[in-house]
Amino acid sequence: MADKYRNFDALCKAERNGVDYHICLIRRISSVAVIAPHGGFIEPGTSEIAAAVAGDDYNLYCFEGLRDRPHGDLHITSHRFDEPQCVGLLRDCQKVIAVHGRAGTDRRIEVGGLDAELRDAIHANLVSAEFESEIVDAGELAGRHSLNICNRSVRKMGCQVEVSKALRALLTSDGSLLNRFSQAIRLAL
Repeated sequence: MADKYRNFDALCKAERNGVDYHICLIRRISSVAVIAPHGGFIEPGTSEIAAAVAGDDYNLYCFEGLRDRPHGDLHITSHRFDEPQCVGLLRDCQKVIAVHGRAGTDRRIEVGGLDAELRDAIHANLVSAEFESEIVDAGELAGRHSLNICNRSVRKMGCQVEVSKALRALLTSDGSLLNRFSQAIRLAL
């Protein structure tokens, strides 16, 4: 499904903050940011997963849809995601992990992005924690576009973690599973 809005400026002219969407930004003394640019009803569960990974240690940013509506209504493709608070946060960070949702009844995680070292460490830790993880380095979910929001750190690279719909539902309903998942990612940092 195509995005309704090309960028954040177009979105904020037509949608209402606090009614249609909400921005959560928690800045901490950290050079790491964990973000969910498609949180809330856009890609359900991604905000909760990002918050668990960030814990009390890392910066957290979530752009959240507040109403249940078609995915494309508030989804801005990652290489066009330019919400100013998020971009400003990432300019101050060395490492970025973007949590995304993908379709699927499987329980697989696809890990991509330009930060190959972080990507590979996250993948290895997820596998060690008994999650089904795959490194992706091609295709639309690989997070390799230079303007992808996950790659807008100081180092111009980051990691994109794509979690299937079925696994997101499990993670958000089982606290111990979410803790195991988030700890596996945190170990890579």
